[in-house]
This record gives sequence, structure tokens and C-alpha cells, in this order.
Amino acid sequence: MRHLKRNTKFGRNSEHRNAMLTNLASNVIKHQRVETTITKAKVVRQVVEKLITLGRHAIGASKELNVHLRRQAAAKLRTQPRSLFRGTPTRKGKVAREEWREENDLVHILFDKIAPVFKDRAGGYTRIVKLGQRQGDAAQMAIIELVEFPSDAPVAKPVGATQG
Repeated sequence: MRHLKRNTKFGRNSEHRNAMLTNLASNVIKHQRVETTITKAKVVRQVVEKLITLGRHAIGASKELNVHLRRQAAAKLRTQPRSLFRGTPTRKGKVAREEWREENDLVHILFDKIAPVFKDRAGGYTRIVKLGQRQGDAAQMAIIELVEFPSDAPVAKPVGATQG
């Protein structure tokens, strides 16, 4: 019996499972949508919604609480709470640092771009869209995406629809 056993194991040890969920949550935050299996999508939804809630609490918070919440989110995402990017061997300076921050700094994206969009929403920041079975192993696939952001996917036409 599985009474009071809340987490899904995925056939992995705890370190591998936590790393997988962290990577999936990071990709949802960075790209606003990720294609994965339904089971993984349901588990990563909990992680992403808690992170967005941290970001929402930081909007009207004092500076000390804001720093604390950013550090909590950074620990969950296994990233630095501050941008320590110094540049690459070919590109250095403030411009490269700002570009990196806008594209790759997960804490900045979460707190400064995603959380303000959801500031008036009490919950339900993500949606799971079922896709069907994967070709290789017939696993049920799904897309997990943020609700308020526009979808880049093309609109699927119904079967049997004619062009005209």
C-alpha cells in the first residue's frame, strides 16, 4: 500500500530525482513551456507553482525579505542568487553581463519577469496539455506551460477539416 507516500519515485534515487525536477522547473521558467511525460509534468507543476508563489511574495516585500526569498528560490533551482557572470573569453563587460542576465539568470527571470505577471492571480500558474503517446515507448506525453504567457505552438487542425 502507498498510504501517505506523497512523492513519485520515477525509478531514480533521490539525488537524480531532485536534479531532474530542478532541471525541468528551470526549463519551464526559462522557456515558459516544456514537453515531457504526464507524470513528470504533474510533479514539476508543484515545484514551479511554489517558486512563482515565492516570486509573488517578493513583489511588495521589504528589501531584506526580498533577498531572503530570492535566496530560497536560488537554492531550490540550484543556482546563484546573484548574477556572478563575468563574461566569456571573447565577450566581456556590462553588455555581455546584461544579455546573460536577461536570457539565463533564472532568479532574475522568475522574480522580475514572471512574478509580476501573476501578481493578481492566487494560484494555478501552469497548465498541462496532453499530447498523446511517444513513438518509442508509448509514454503519455504532455506540455507544461505557464498560463499567462502566449503559446508559440501552431494551432492544430481537427482531423478531417478541409481547406477552403
